[in-house]
Amino acid sequence: MKRLISWNVNGLRACVNKGFLDFFKEIDADIFCIQETKLQEGQIDLDIPEYYQYWNYAEKKGYSGTAVFTKEEPLFVSYGMEIEQHDHEGRIITLEFKDFYVVTVYTPNSQEELKRLDYRMKWEDDFLTYLKELENSRPVIVCGDMNVAHREIDLKNPKTNHKNAGFTDEERNKFTALLNSGFTDTFRHFYPDLEGAYSWWSYRFKAREKNTGWRIDYFLVSESLKPVLKDAFICSEVTGSDHCPVGIIIE
Repeated sequence: MKRLISWNVNGLRACVNKGFLDFFKEIDADIFCIQETKLQEGQIDLDIPEYYQYWNYAEKKGYSGTAVFTKEEPLFVSYGMEIEQHDHEGRIITLEFKDFYVVTVYTPNSQEELKRLDYRMKWEDDFLTYLKELENSRPVIVCGDMNVAHREIDLKNPKTNHKNAGFTDEERNKFTALLNSGFTDTFRHFYPDLEGAYSWWSYRFKAREKNTGWRIDYFLVSESLKPVLKDAFICSEVTGSDHCPVGIIIE
């Protein structure tokens, strides 16, 4: 069995001060992906000797960024999707293993007043093309903060958020297109109708206390990996960020 974890840490240095390494050691994942590291090379030294570490930093300081820690050395690692427009913010790392690819992604936020929605739409199309190209050689596991609640069940207040970033029709339709292209939302595979299962809560209005959240962190897998899926889970009790870790177990 392999355990894979994804967590938007909302600043890794801050998260380390709030117990990141305790959770990291306790969960003992085979592959651990993080998003929104918010740091540059040399700004942290993580003592996790049994893991290979791969980092993709944003050019802008204190912004975005992803990392992957894996017990098994990958055959190959790449950063970004080799599209100039998209590869300055450290948003993607792809690891190639014998049986599958693992892609961690921190999808761009459409931002207030949806000022980045047009860019987000372009990103979505290019990212789908990127994943399908990978799939030509082996199945894909994609995880991360995808900055969209797919269905009304995936957030506490769908009506009042309908046209807000992360729950626009445009973003939700792109996510539907991704699933329709042959990817499975692993959490909904196991828990199709479970309500109140969220992975992000605003720091305001005691949102976490009240569980006024959104499920925007995902593990998606290629159709051919569905038979090896054993479980998908959300570690909602884990604090340290405004997001909590999510994970899957595969055979």
